[in-house]
Amino acid sequence: MDLPPLIPFEETFDALYGLEVDEQTEDRVVAHVPVSNRVKQPMGLVHGGVYASIAEAITSMGTARAVYADGMSAQGLSNQTSFLRPILEGTIHATATRRHRGRTTWVWEVDITDDAGRLCAVVRMTIAVRPLPKPETR
Repeated sequence: MDLPPLIPFEETFDALYGLEVDEQTEDRVVAHVPVSNRVKQPMGLVHGGVYASIAEAITSMGTARAVYADGMSAQGLSNQTSFLRPILEGTIHATATRRHRGRTTWVWEVDITDDAGRLCAVVRMTIAVRPLPKPETR
């Protein structure tokens, strides 16, 4: 199911840093971000906030895919990112795998790798499942 966006994707923060989703199901989401200077910190490494943002975006998408039709939304509740190796160039690759599907929370694990397939960061995301905001509050 494709979700009708509340805000066009091209106007969102995820579009700003270049998120591109390659695969999306309720159990797995795969995405990538091309590395450019706009996603780096001043020392030339991809900014840690980009890894956390990718993880939150794709796990929220996967959860929303399953709960939106029931009038529910998906929103980040906890983001625990461990940085293992820097990415300096190329492409950031992210694969999210759902580990728990509860009534009010979902838990995902996200592996972030570089072009050589090396593990660069691991993220544990908890997504809250809550009622969609009423139209007047959106």
